[in-house]
Amino acid sequence: MPVGRPPQSDELVRERLDAYYTFGENQTKAAEALGISRGALQDTLKAAARRGLMGHDPVLPGFVTASTNTTTDKNGDVVRQSVRQVPEPGPKLELLPGFNIAQRSSLSDGDQNIKLQWHIERPEARAQQLAMRAVVDGFKEELPRAIPILAPRVGLRADLLNQYTVTDAHFGKLSWWEEAGSDYDLKIAEQLVLDWFCMAIRLSPDAATGILAQLGDLLHHDSHLSVTPTHAHVLDADSRLQKVIRVVIRTLRRIVRMLLEKHEHVHLIMADANHDPAAEAWLREMFAAFFEDEPRITVDRSASTYYAYEFGNTALFYHHGHKRKPNEIDSVFAGRFREIYGRTKFAYAHMGHRHSDELKSGNLMKVEQHETLAAPDAHEANGGWPMGRSAKVITYSRQFGEVGRNILTPEMVAGAGAVAA
Repeated sequence: MPVGRPPQSDELVRERLDAYYTFGENQTKAAEALGISRGALQDTLKAAARRGLMGHDPVLPGFVTASTNTTTDKNGDVVRQSVRQVPEPGPKLELLPGFNIAQRSSLSDGDQNIKLQWHIERPEARAQQLAMRAVVDGFKEELPRAIPILAPRVGLRADLLNQYTVTDAHFGKLSWWEEAGSDYDLKIAEQLVLDWFCMAIRLSPDAATGILAQLGDLLHHDSHLSVTPTHAHVLDADSRLQKVIRVVIRTLRRIVRMLLEKHEHVHLIMADANHDPAAEAWLREMFAAFFEDEPRITVDRSASTYYAYEFGNTALFYHHGHKRKPNEIDSVFAGRFREIYGRTKFAYAHMGHRHSDELKSGNLMKVEQHETLAAPDAHEANGGWPMGRSAKVITYSRQFGEVGRNILTPEMVAGAGAVAA
């Protein structure tokens, strides 16, 4: 019965109960005679049992025996016997490991008894982040510090900055060439990203400043379950989480070392994102601790999902794109970083998330959405979305804003890492 309908009267319950007994406790025939559904009759029988209208013969419909109590006289004859029955329980709810109940919906009968329940489970994302932060806080003092690397040769241009823009690398994703046109797994991801940085660094101008603009979703998933943290969408995953973490840290350390050999100052951005919010948090903390003794590196450790860097007359802003869309992000940056925006003449915002290129020029700034180097998985390939693959080095001037860029695809950089080695 719908929620809110008053309970069935005892008179109605007795009427249906009489029909049930008249037809030899055959629920189907009794329901047909009463002109109601078999389910409606079953609801009435359960109500009758709860009200004590069906006697005490075990076991009543919808009930189970909880206990029995028998009293005998001195001759061993039974003089009194009672049976305690309780409503039959449903199946035991078992949550997935690492999940909790986010929402619960219930369907009850006219007596306000729960008949069905639906649960929506979601990963304990906040708990994961807090646990990871506690782990990082606990051992970052014990992390070995990087030995400072000799600065590159003199002659670097202090008026230039190279921004190495990489987004949605999705380490741990699995793609199949028959669906996506290319294979992609953890090993391929590591080699591709290293090849790209070898070629990108080689081709970029001799700028004194370099920014690693890692715009998020570096990991395909950041829990032991290969699902998205917020909505628990099942993902095509290649490997175990611990192995993915190991490869990501190894890859980033090599990239940062290459950038230090190229630039006098290197700034790291590990943007918060929807696939790996916990991973991006511990990456920021761990790399800040690891390079604590390296004066030529700065790490943006902001817990925000929006980031900024001021370079002379040029303002650079970063956001993954999972919270705000390209057509509305400019006002967010201008308002959140009001002082930086007010001091600068040129403003550029960079986003990922959608795995496709888009450039929007507005009154406040230029907003650019970037492609990914990663091959699409089954969901992307079958969805029919754009499947371009590239990453960019964008060069900015202190005085004039953007002054150049190199766009490099996977085919263009293949083998560059081996040549550099």
